[in-house]
Amino acid sequence: MYGKCVSLVSARQLFDESPERNVVVWNSIISLYAHSNDVDSALELFRVMDVVPNSSTFNAIIAALAETEDGFSKAILCNRKMERMGLRPNLITVLALLRACIGIADVNLIKQIHGYSIRNDIDPDPQLRSGLIEAYGRCGCLDKAHHVFVSMRNRDVVAWSSLISAYALQGQARTALEVFKEMEMANVRPDGITFLGVLKACSHAGLADEAQMYFARMRDRYGVEASSDHYACLVDVLSRAGRLHQAYDVIRRMPVKVTAKAWGALLASCRTYGEVELAEIAGRALFEVEPDNPANFVILARIYASNGRFEEAEGLRREMIKRGMKAAPGSSWVVHQD
Repeated sequence: MYGKCVSLVSARQLFDESPERNVVVWNSIISLYAHSNDVDSALELFRVMDVVPNSSTFNAIIAALAETEDGFSKAILCNRKMERMGLRPNLITVLALLRACIGIADVNLIKQIHGYSIRNDIDPDPQLRSGLIEAYGRCGCLDKAHHVFVSMRNRDVVAWSSLISAYALQGQARTALEVFKEMEMANVRPDGITFLGVLKACSHAGLADEAQMYFARMRDRYGVEASSDHYACLVDVLSRAGRLHQAYDVIRRMPVKVTAKAWGALLASCRTYGEVELAEIAGRALFEVEPDNPANFVILARIYASNGRFEEAEGLRREMIKRGMKAAPGSSWVVHQD
């Protein structure tokens, strides 16, 4: 109600000045804060509500919590409070809870949600089934993910992409690529998310040639514009295969912003293959993109040290101290010279 036409500040002013605030009014302002990623304010309003919350109230809070790194368990606890009040979770609730379950990798809760959706006839919803495929896949339950997929009468691009990503995530690259072939044969048009799964599968399996082929097919056959994530996957697979200069050439020619993922993939593989020159380029780029990430300094310093360039390694150590950085636990700054 409020947020569709006015700013968050104006909406809050309208809310505060409202003489009578029923549950719809409360839900509107709570949802507005939740959608604005101001979860703390949404929770505070939820806490001070002077009317009885309904399912929509809880759905807004659960969905907001499920999107935060430290809110997964809180989202599940909020759902339990909702049920204690006699309110039944609906499709919106279940979809949000699935995201929370993925966050804590709790396959038992995913099974409970799946069972509840079947008992309450929510299960046929294609969005829920695609969510279940993703959830089971992320927890390593590929058989269950596949079972949900084959039980679907109409498999859209989201369902296919979810299954491809599930196999790719668990290192079953060949199966992921086989599913992609089946998708093409079923005349379902892949999108950018589909190709992210395909490229990640190639990366996990070290299939550099295949990755380049799929990257070209994505643009030439399907007209899907490559995003920063697509380019980062391509850089990653080329770097892992030792094609470091080829990976760097991809970075130089990227028409979109080069992300830390792409530079990080190149830097990590430079350490693996002992490539100092490109490591310096990638490291310096990362210092600009992620100035507060000590891992980049540590990796480049180790590359220097392993190639006998101890002064440069020591220089990076001093730079970290100057910036107030600390190496992550398990990292060592011992520079040994014979």
